Amino acid sequence: MRVFVTGASGWIGSAVVPELIGSGNQVVGLARSDTSAAALTAAGVEVVRGTIDDLDVLGSTAAASDGVIHLAFKHDIAFTGDFQGAAEADRRAVDTLGDALSGTGRPFVLASGLAGLAPGRVATERDTPTIDDSSVSVRAATAQAVLALASRGVRSSVVRLSPTCHGDGDNGFMAALVAIARAKGVSGHIGDGANRWPAVHRLDAARLFRLAVEKAPAGSVLHGVAEEGVPIRDIAEVIGRHLDVPVTSVAPEAAAEHFTWLGGFLGQDIPASNALTRELLDWRPTHPGLLEDLDKGHYFRVPATPA
Repeated sequence: MRVFVTGASGWIGSAVVPELIGSGNQVVGLARSDTSAAALTAAGVEVVRGTIDDLDVLGSTAAASDGVIHLAFKHDIAFTGDFQGAAEADRRAVDTLGDALSGTGRPFVLASGLAGLAPGRVATERDTPTIDDSSVSVRAATAQAVLALASRGVRSSVVRLSPTCHGDGDNGFMAALVAIARAKGVSGHIGDGANRWPAVHRLDAARLFRLAVEKAPAGSVLHGVAEEGVPIRDIAEVIGRHLDVPVTSVAPEAAAEHFTWLGGFLGQDIPASNALTRELLDWRPTHPGLLEDLDKGHYFRVPATPA
């Protein structure tokens, strides 16, 4: 297959690319900078220059491809105050890609998330997000729109990723927690820290995206989840041990001050199952779990900075 990948040089994309190529696929990657273009070229990717705002580029490249994996998202503005703007730009890109693939029977795989899907209980692939007026719902509505493309002759699927896709080089939530613990001199969790986050190694996630574009049925919801729920307290304890700092509880009302932008996420209890995904695609995560990965030490080699 000739697969068009947006976000191909990003954290997940840079693992998806070799997974696709290693299985005999050709990859066309969207690059918004010279650095990204050079990295993709070195990885054996055909480069198309542009961003997700370049709708003409997205549409024409998708139309010339055998399938699309959409990983790009404006994380730079999403987590610095304009999540709404990032989500709206993503929706425009998705609509353009969907129109280009309409009626072709070709695959379109979207990266989405699990946060807010079923707080306090184990979410499954059958759960449907609540759509309201919040900015987070804009992204959830985009995922629903991709699934609806199945009725327009697109083999569409959505991969709901764990909030932490960990691995060597990660600069996301785990790196942020390490940086905060280093700066504060304590490794914190909110309340008793019993709330759980699902987790997946980036290489296991990459394999799931490859399986999805190759064979996921139209309208499939997939969970990029290797571990159903890792207690945040357990994460804090590993970080505290590696940094040699105390592990402490942070009161919910003090979370925003202590954890800054991460405070709004860290207290969520969002466990999720992968049972239906494993059954549908015979996906079997094989890489280290989150706590084992943290214990390898690569998150602590150099001072980590929040994403």
